[in-house]
Amino acid sequence: MTFKIQTLNNISAKGLDRLPRDLYEIASEMSKPDAIILRSHNMHDMTIADSVRAIGRAGAGVNNIPVADMSKRGVPVFNAPGANANAVKELVLAGMLLASRNLMSAWRYVEELTSTGEELKKEVEAGKKRFKGVELPGRTLGVAGLGAIGVNVANAAQALGMSVQGFDPGITVNNAWRLTSNVSQALSIDELLSRSDYVSLHVPLVDDTRGLVDAKRLKLMRKGAVLLNFSRAEIVDEDAVLAALENGRLSYYVCDFPSEKLRGHDRVITLPHLGASTDEAEDNSAMMIADQLRDYLEVGNIRNSVNFPEAIMPPTASAHRLAVVNHNVPNMVGQISSTLARHGHNIADLLNKSKGEVAYTLVDIDAPVADEAIEELRTIEGVLCVRYLGAVGSDAA
Repeated sequence: MTFKIQTLNNISAKGLDRLPRDLYEIASEMSKPDAIILRSHNMHDMTIADSVRAIGRAGAGVNNIPVADMSKRGVPVFNAPGANANAVKELVLAGMLLASRNLMSAWRYVEELTSTGEELKKEVEAGKKRFKGVELPGRTLGVAGLGAIGVNVANAAQALGMSVQGFDPGITVNNAWRLTSNVSQALSIDELLSRSDYVSLHVPLVDDTRGLVDAKRLKLMRKGAVLLNFSRAEIVDEDAVLAALENGRLSYYVCDFPSEKLRGHDRVITLPHLGASTDEAEDNSAMMIADQLRDYLEVGNIRNSVNFPEAIMPPTASAHRLAVVNHNVPNMVGQISSTLARHGHNIADLLNKSKGEVAYTLVDIDAPVADEAIEELRTIEGVLCVRYLGAVGSDAA
């Protein structure tokens, strides 16, 4: 069987090379693709073929993908959390240094000088006092969101001699283990803002985080604080930030999301969405997505899906595998098992996981599955998708 993969952006060759060409056909234009790989392409404005069984975002954010619609169709959306963590971490550190030492203002000052020779030297010496900055050691950094990026930022800032506090009520065990032990815990976003000289935002854009940093919360920040936003533009109220810059509550706003309001302000450092724009991050994201899509399409395993549960079941030798997506309602596993039993199929192994309104079941059968059984499974009320993967065991060849 050959899987058809459509790419909607230029995807790193190192990632695509992980999809063997004897099993995968890859192109930017194709009919009836089995899966789609993309970076920033806006999928909300396109018709997604009924043949699509998975979508892979070679990056972390999935706001450009209609995730809710895909969930209703039984299509998992994968992302690559952590693949760009080092790239974003370095950009955050650069942003803190740019703000701390007034480097952009100083650079603009020098660029605008027209004098030469000794007169230039005099103007440089006379003007430099306007750009006196501060050093990072001893200052407090607050990190909102302790995922892969937030943890990297916190650890790096600690290594620079900063005092670091973090806030993330949903931190995973793995990320907690990776976090430097000296990072203190803030009990709320308000506490984090009020106790920090620098605040770096690393939270996803969801309903609860839209406008998270607004006028009310900005008033909690220390006078002259620096706010860094490398998550999403909508997490911050831009009008409130501009007001805070004018009244001195903030000394700088550093972000990766230019806008007409922000552009040109001498206390705003705004970059053209450079967070993951390194060769290494693009390679890492593409390789991670390729591996995850291949594991799903060939074996049915799910890793790093934003709308499906993690589901990993090693193939049973000589078994034939079914993957069933359904609404997360009672008695679905019972109906799946009963249907297979009616067609004389014995279950060798079974895994059932759920996330929100979606449930996912992997079933290994000790013999090929009859077409009639597969069709009957598809008629069960609440079933969204049934995939028959065939023999995926170690001796399947």
